[in-house]
Amino acid sequence: MTVWEFATGTASQTQQLAEQLARLLRAGDLVILSGELGAGKTTFTQGLGRSLGVREGIISPTFVLVRIHPNLPDGHNPGGPDLVHVDAYRLATPGEIDDIDLENTLDSSVTVVEWGADRVEHLAANRLEIELVRAVGGHAPAAGPAAGSTPDPAVGPVPSGILDFADSFDTDEDDDEPRTLRLQAIGPRWDGIDFSVLGRPVNTTE
Repeated sequence: MTVWEFATGTASQTQQLAEQLARLLRAGDLVILSGELGAGKTTFTQGLGRSLGVREGIISPTFVLVRIHPNLPDGHNPGGPDLVHVDAYRLATPGEIDDIDLENTLDSSVTVVEWGADRVEHLAANRLEIELVRAVGGHAPAAGPAAGSTPDPAVGPVPSGILDFADSFDTDEDDDEPRTLRLQAIGPRWDGIDFSVLGRPVNTTE
């Protein structure tokens, strides 16, 4: 299984790569995005949405979990798929994923799931897994705060919701620093697809 690596230096370049990828996408495709806080997952999704020709206003769906951006019939890609944008950070089990009924839109839309690694793979045998890596790393936990965890007594209690906000909000304030994007295509849907059309890869590994 081949892993493609691409380098971008700015938010604009990250979005341009996403726009190129969008031209390969069709209804039913699942894209799983991973990466630390500020890695650019939402920035990447904005580029996808622009190329797909969906309604503007793509922001991180941290608090609503799912946002649906419909295709614009008077846009540059009429008749294309809608974009379903998901934040799976708070969803710890396959059952919680199933509760938001992504199956209802999966076949008719392009579905992009931030923080989706190890959470949504059961939704589709065919998927793209994309990891965004910042040149200067920051801290990001793999999952939300454990249920029933005890606050540090030196800090004192933290109001409900503050930990979730701080740990899950994907701020892209450092968009213009270099990034590496690692893309892995899984399933027969992607057999024979040459992802070098996204740009010049810096590395490919089997």
